[in-house]
Amino acid sequence: MRLILMRHAKSDWDGMCSDHERPLSQRGKRAAPKIGTYLKELGYIPEQAIISDSTRTRETNALVAEAWPDVVPVRLEAKLYHASAAMMFEVLKSATAQTVLVVGHNPGIAAFAEAMVSQPPEHGRFFDYPTCATTVVDFDISDWRELEIGTGQVLDFIIPREL
Repeated sequence: MRLILMRHAKSDWDGMCSDHERPLSQRGKRAAPKIGTYLKELGYIPEQAIISDSTRTRETNALVAEAWPDVVPVRLEAKLYHASAAMMFEVLKSATAQTVLVVGHNPGIAAFAEAMVSQPPEHGRFFDYPTCATTVVDFDISDWRELEIGTGQVLDFIIPREL
């Protein structure tokens, strides 16, 4: 099974709306498609997306997915809005596809990424997980209900500034 774990792209802090409704900034709108193209070029295309129901995660997912040849089914998950690593773990165990994209928020997503891998990538930004950071992780399981902490093998870690 493969997990693509992504933090939402850079959001706008204009203060005119609630945190939940904050949209992406112009920088975020430029970064997300780059990540989508990068994932496509390496063949890391999900079969299912489970994303926080916030505006910035929905916008990130839509912009990332524009690069992909097929529509990826999306499940909006309110539990992922500012979720802890433990909540992300529980949500992922309900996934049904072999390759799953999860789009969420810090600090939970950084903690979740760190908890899920057996060996972190040698990258200076992995532990703070900046906006639109993306980790691709493989697990030697046949069903997400078999998922265990610390068993994932990192295939890739990328941030938009590297593209």
